[in-house]
Amino acid sequence: MVAGRSRPAIRPARTDDASFIARNILASQRGPLPRGWFDIALGWGEPQCLDFVERIAVAPTPSWWHVSQFIIAEVDGKPAASLCALPASGTGPAAKAAIEAAAGESGLEASEVEAIFQRGAYTRNCWVQGGEGDWLIEHVATLPAYRGRGLVQALIDHALAAGRASGFKQASISFLIGNEAAERCYAKAGFAFAEEKRASEFEAITGSPGFRRFTRAI
Repeated sequence: MVAGRSRPAIRPARTDDASFIARNILASQRGPLPRGWFDIALGWGEPQCLDFVERIAVAPTPSWWHVSQFIIAEVDGKPAASLCALPASGTGPAAKAAIEAAAGESGLEASEVEAIFQRGAYTRNCWVQGGEGDWLIEHVATLPAYRGRGLVQALIDHALAAGRASGFKQASISFLIGNEAAERCYAKAGFAFAEEKRASEFEAITGSPGFRRFTRAI
């Protein structure tokens, strides 16, 4: 620990963390790029995207965007970093159902919901998530003012322990190709390259060639 800095406290996310979680979801999806999946799929400005993701974070339909799947690192009693950790099985259908639930609460027409899924389909040819039996770590992000303090390493340690306690043998984490900070961070946590997928359409839309996946035994 650096002198004068408090050790992080790790705790489960709560409903009142929805705004913080929504901001970190958008940040994690963007990585070093200006836009992430929600920005592109929703096609809205920042305030509207944040409001929608907040709805998803507390929706009755749980998904990997739901507060119940997140842990938070606090510094001096303030949320500073977060990630989600959950079984990989069923995440796709759960995400779709959560979007539909939030869209219904937002009063979107069926055609608008379909347009969201159509715009978001650009990831289809290069997303790499790993096996259904993996323990999945995703949506890792730290507020800029708290970077470099080892918060993500502390969160990953807790997430791996939770996966181990639940009987999982392997953890999987995916990130944008070109997100060098994320790659260094996950390698430091003991993850190693497993696979990557690239797609020209994805690169044309985002500026990244695709996704890379790292794994490690737990």
